[in-house]
Amino acid sequence: MESNEQAPGREALTGARRVVVKIGSALLTNDGRGLDETAIGGWVDQLAALHARGIEVVLVSSGAVAAGMARLGWSVRPSAVHELQAAAAVGQTGLAQCYEGHLARHGLRSAQVLLTHDDLSNRKRYLNARSALRTLVDLRVVPVINENDTVVTDEIRFGDNDTLGALVANLLEAEALIILTDQEGLFDADPRHDPSARLIREGRAGDPQLAAVAGGGGALGRGGMATKIRAARLAARSGAVTAIASGRQDAVLTRLIDGERLGTLLRPERAPLAARKRWLAGQLQVRGSLTLDAGAVSVLRDRGSSLLPVGVKAVSGAFVRGDMVVCIDEQGERVAKGLVNYGSEEAARIVGQPSHQIEAILGYMEAPELIHRDNLVVL
Repeated sequence: MESNEQAPGREALTGARRVVVKIGSALLTNDGRGLDETAIGGWVDQLAALHARGIEVVLVSSGAVAAGMARLGWSVRPSAVHELQAAAAVGQTGLAQCYEGHLARHGLRSAQVLLTHDDLSNRKRYLNARSALRTLVDLRVVPVINENDTVVTDEIRFGDNDTLGALVANLLEAEALIILTDQEGLFDADPRHDPSARLIREGRAGDPQLAAVAGGGGALGRGGMATKIRAARLAARSGAVTAIASGRQDAVLTRLIDGERLGTLLRPERAPLAARKRWLAGQLQVRGSLTLDAGAVSVLRDRGSSLLPVGVKAVSGAFVRGDMVVCIDEQGERVAKGLVNYGSEEAARIVGQPSHQIEAILGYMEAPELIHRDNLVVL
């Protein structure tokens, strides 16, 4: 545990001062028939109602690729990256215009923010993004965030805005992530094939059994319940609750904030982490791994100590000083991750050695730790 504070539950929704709302492609495009401006207007009305209550609202919106497909007359999502990028470029303009017009009805301004996962994995760019978004929120502007599908490559195939929503919740220290989808919530079986499937009202974001009941994504989106559970786990690491609910329910956002038990609520197991720990927990891109002995695993988990080279048995991957690496135990289970003080070649030379031998081995000593505790988060 990183804190002795009590982990939040449903009261995090009713008392939220800042929420991140993610809306999926199937909702925004009426299952692929172009932007559903009437439905978007309804969600904007709800966002404006939250805004009027003094709640800071940040929107993560899918729909650019799907909207572009509709504009281009494509009925099947292409697999070629350049075609997906073209669809995103065509669709993003209409998506931004739609939000701007509906928010203007309430006297609100929007700001288009396109991010990639790299923007949130580089410390400097992370801080710049956080500063810009906080400034927009302070100016009472509603940021509308999407993944920058026009320029990304691997993310356009494997990324998803559920994960992006969770990272934005980490970034802005939001109390809640609300994921609006075309399903009522998370069920214990696939309701499309099993009429006896029951809605899971509440659960722990880190419950491993949740992954077993999650399905895949639809024809338009890249998500599905599996990515929503993953997003909930990421959001939970910064102490945020995640609500997964149907965007087609009347006034779903305001009803959730009022405490109504809609959809599925996934609770964190711990209270909010410190800001730097929050950033570390949200990192997706790791450059290598360190295999730890049992003693090092115990020290990290039980004492919150730094990782010394003497507790490391093996180094894998190619990384440089300052890169993110994951720490695993001898069975391959993830233990922690953090920013390493030595590159992979240097680390391989000093593993298993006491810190006072580092200078003799390398000819210099950058630090006595492989990863300092301030740059490390236990998973």
